[in-house]
Amino acid sequence: MAAGLVARKAGMTQIFAEDGAAVPVTVLNVEPCRVVALRTAEKDGYDAIQIGFGAAPRAQTRPVQGHYAKQGQDAMRALKEFRISADESFEVGQELKAEMFEAGQKIDVSGTSKGRGFAGVMKRYDFAGGRASHGAEKTHRQMGSTGQCQWPGRVFPGKKMPGHYGAERVTTQNLEVIRVDADAGRILVKGAVPGSKNGLVELRPAVKGA
Repeated sequence: MAAGLVARKAGMTQIFAEDGAAVPVTVLNVEPCRVVALRTAEKDGYDAIQIGFGAAPRAQTRPVQGHYAKQGQDAMRALKEFRISADESFEVGQELKAEMFEAGQKIDVSGTSKGRGFAGVMKRYDFAGGRASHGAEKTHRQMGSTGQCQWPGRVFPGKKMPGHYGAERVTTQNLEVIRVDADAGRILVKGAVPGSKNGLVELRPAVKGA
């Protein structure tokens, strides 16, 4: 099954493997996911399913209300699309749950990274910074030279400089599913995933999976 799920990042902890090794895991609580609409290659040019997740907010725009009404579905918090292959079959209204994935499977996790605001080059790009002694004054965290003297006499576009850091879409690939708790709707993934606690993430089977 090539479709995915939407989950909420609960945080990180560790569990112990059978050999006693401590395994760092991220706990993901699967949001209530339901197939709201289908995309087909004949009609839309590609095959995908549109998933609604989470409880619906109190107010929604009329176009959103009409979209759910057209499909005969109750409103949900938001919508996400997941590509599927042509030989896979889903139905509108079908519930997607945590048991969609299994222990040992490799998945890709996408989310919004933590926003760190306006950051300097040492934090944003891991620059070394200036000297800490021998006459260095107020230059310990500065970036140094940014361009040239006479020719071409300008700063090239894309130069690594201070600026907004984080709060962008990040995908971590080939994370191993350690445990799936179907009753609690919980998935334990080895390692860290993008985003802060309570942030929403998208789970997909690994594109470059083993």
